[in-house]
Amino acid sequence: MKENSLIDEFLNYLKFERHFSPHTAKCYAADLAQFCAFLKGDTAAATGRQNFTRPTPRLVVGGSSSDAASPATAVVSESNVQQKIRDVDTEKIKSFLAFLGTQSYSKSTVARKLATLRSFYKFCLRRGYVSTHPLATIRTPKQEKRLPKFLEMDQITKLLSTPDDNTLLGSRDRAMLELLFSTGVRVSELVDLNFTDTDFEGQTVRVRGKGKKQRTAPMGPTAIASIQKYLQLRRADARSASFDQNALFVNKHGQRLSTRSVRRKLDKYLAEAGLDPSISPHTLRHSFATHMLNNGADLRSVQELLGHQSLSTTQVYTHLTTPRLKAVYDDAHPRS
Repeated sequence: MKENSLIDEFLNYLKFERHFSPHTAKCYAADLAQFCAFLKGDTAAATGRQNFTRPTPRLVVGGSSSDAASPATAVVSESNVQQKIRDVDTEKIKSFLAFLGTQSYSKSTVARKLATLRSFYKFCLRRGYVSTHPLATIRTPKQEKRLPKFLEMDQITKLLSTPDDNTLLGSRDRAMLELLFSTGVRVSELVDLNFTDTDFEGQTVRVRGKGKKQRTAPMGPTAIASIQKYLQLRRADARSASFDQNALFVNKHGQRLSTRSVRRKLDKYLAEAGLDPSISPHTLRHSFATHMLNNGADLRSVQELLGHQSLSTTQVYTHLTTPRLKAVYDDAHPRS
């Protein structure tokens, strides 16, 4: 087995078989790079005081040359690291946990790093690279419960009305914000939308979620009107023929928008509206879920609309809807 092959094979499995997003694969790669640095005794790299990423090696995937999932894989350069990875036992994992404890990481970060190692060694076990799972008896640290932030309706109204929809870029930005709140889609799902994903007559949009799982999300009339106005201005633009003809939302150069661009646009409108600058595109997703539940939607329906695989992921929003539940109780219970 060649150097790096265990890590590279796992990352390519995430990318090409599990269809993880580039961002998620990058996080897995960084966690594994740190773990490998720890195994090698490279304290400077493991603590982040040294850049341990190097140029990505070329791999043969499916019979053709392809970049590995992340540049962080190049850290495993010594021939004995592969054996170190396979020789890891529970005590070594506990030592790594103790090391992480000295680095002032939050419990959620430690939990994520452990989740990466669990997935990696589960993969290695299935492929026969290890005989036992070294994390089988390791418990994930109990995390702090943090409720998702959401916007009240007056804040949402103020934010969505801020872009000037009489200009091409302003109409695009209002359409994006309206769609984020109307459907609860993730920002990565938003920028991945194509023209063919929208069904204005049926008032739905086809969304490609995590793991390339598709779902259909209803669109409200306000979001539809905003998108149609944007498309009308886009078609009228003299440069429209040179724009990406597949992407629903494009930047000023006519290319598909990035998630970072959406965040920058949101930051601009938050400042103009005088709203909390820590609000993110994901806050609109939280707001969508919270207001749906507050207005009587059932948890299973919200789970499906959000594209959550597990109902427990959606249940976090029930903590935000306690006032509504109390009002229902007061109205319905005979002894309330």
